[in-house]
Amino acid sequence: MTPARHERPTGGPAERRARAYWCLGPGRGELRAAEVPLLGPGECLVRTLVSGISAGTERLVTSGRVPDAVADEMRAPFQEGDFPFPVKYGYLAVGRVLEGPDALRGRRVFVLHPHQDLFVVPADAVTPVPDAVPTDRALLTGAAETALNGLWDGGPLVGDRVAVMGAGLIGATTALLLSRLPLERLTVFEPDAARRARVRAAGVAAAAEPEPGASFDLVFDCAAHEDALNTALGVLDIEGTLVELSWHGDRRPRVDLGSFFHSHRLRIVSSQVGMVSPSRRVRRTPADRRRLALELLTDPRFDGFVERSSAFDDLPATMAALARGEDLGLCHVVRYPAEKENAPCTD
Repeated sequence: MTPARHERPTGGPAERRARAYWCLGPGRGELRAAEVPLLGPGECLVRTLVSGISAGTERLVTSGRVPDAVADEMRAPFQEGDFPFPVKYGYLAVGRVLEGPDALRGRRVFVLHPHQDLFVVPADAVTPVPDAVPTDRALLTGAAETALNGLWDGGPLVGDRVAVMGAGLIGATTALLLSRLPLERLTVFEPDAARRARVRAAGVAAAAEPEPGASFDLVFDCAAHEDALNTALGVLDIEGTLVELSWHGDRRPRVDLGSFFHSHRLRIVSSQVGMVSPSRRVRRTPADRRRLALELLTDPRFDGFVERSSAFDDLPATMAALARGEDLGLCHVVRYPAEKENAPCTD
């Protein structure tokens, strides 16, 4: 996840204090005090209602597995510290604007901010959440943006036969967006039975693996595993396209470029949310893409992706469980204390 980064001066006066989660070592972290700067022109003071744990990326971060070669590119917009540790990381937060421009004050907003209960950001860094999108569901904005960018990169057409490898958060979200299109066939391949059941409950066909002879025009690989990547290549029809949405971190998957790769003129397209897809870059900004992602989240089927939660105070234990490989759900919701219990204090 490498959206545009925001910088602000540091070391200035602070009138409020907050708490933020910091990764300190593999599977180890703590809540630390954080100063909240005085509000400047064109800025917003936001109190967090919920934040989301993006399990795939944050498991790599909390495990210290961000490769040095892409450490700068993998910085989150309001990250503090450097990889591997200590680092304040995260990019899924929904809060309420307490102070700022009149048009935003009191509104729920989505922000690409780490896990922190109170923070100041530029007004152009927040995106209002539509009334029709519940607070928890709005946490999926980052996943919906990533999936939307993937669809723009892959360009599915009417009547296409499409597959999605993996039913994690990005794979499941990609599948739900694809299901809105008039495709001939859409199937998600996922070995985990619970994940298959979640996708089926949303109305999308799912199977553990492709049947012999299965053939697709377009495959989105979201599984982050070399077996799934090579399976995806194996089920592509002649001149088919594989859109690679996985991030493998420090792993180096072996890719089968033998077999039919050249004779069938297959294509592998890299898709990453840090830049708007070339097919839309002239006509859409990242802010446009984020607003569209939020509009797409009016679909109630996405509620099945935010079914698990824990308290902000328990975040160190939750992140430790994530590092151990425990299943926290597709997008784990971190719930913050109620506003009256989390009022900002002055120094």
